[in-house]
Amino acid sequence: MKADPADLGRLLELQGLDTALEQVKRKAAALPVHQVIAGLMKQRAETNDALIAAKTALSDTADAAARAEADVVPVRERLARNEARVHAGEMDAKALSSALDEIEHLKARISDLEDAQLEAMETVERADARVGELTQRLGAIEQDLREQVAARDAAVAELAAQAKELTQARADKAGQIAPDVSGLYEKIRVRANGLGVARFEGRRCGACGLEATVADLNRYVAALPDEVIRCAECDRILVR
Repeated sequence: MKADPADLGRLLELQGLDTALEQVKRKAAALPVHQVIAGLMKQRAETNDALIAAKTALSDTADAAARAEADVVPVRERLARNEARVHAGEMDAKALSSALDEIEHLKARISDLEDAQLEAMETVERADARVGELTQRLGAIEQDLREQVAARDAAVAELAAQAKELTQARADKAGQIAPDVSGLYEKIRVRANGLGVARFEGRRCGACGLEATVADLNRYVAALPDEVIRCAECDRILVR
């Protein structure tokens, strides 16, 4: 295959633009902030799940506290009625003794119920504090996440602008090269990990790094300036 030697030089420039463009794309995909965001999103999900569970627990403990409070009301009312009957002095000795025994029983029952009510209220306070803690934590995570997303978007936008410039420069450079030469380069580049052309210097291919044999070196040197030579090892275009 024949090619204008100037086109071969332009191929090297095109390769440089393609390499730079690929580097920009890889950099955009490998920004450390991506991992930071992924970590924050995981934290947000876990904290949100914990918050839902805490709110459920708070609701359950609040219901339990309400039941404990409701349980003590009728016992207090019965105690008040019995004490009123005793104070009225209208019972005989047997009824009075029975009323006094029940009063002592009711007082003990009220004490137990009040202990249970107090414990339920303390549980509510702890559950409420847990909800507040998780709500605050979730807010901090979401704020951090918003900041990191903004930083990522800014970094990606900057790299996208670089990629746009490189893409335009690549299109301009490709337009200066004969179609058959650029077509060959593209075919090789696609199957050779993005590298389609390299310099041949010091008897070595700049792509695969292997040194040419004596026979291959003689063939390369004997080739006319407009002849497209290919590396015998990696098949990429060589520019002498």
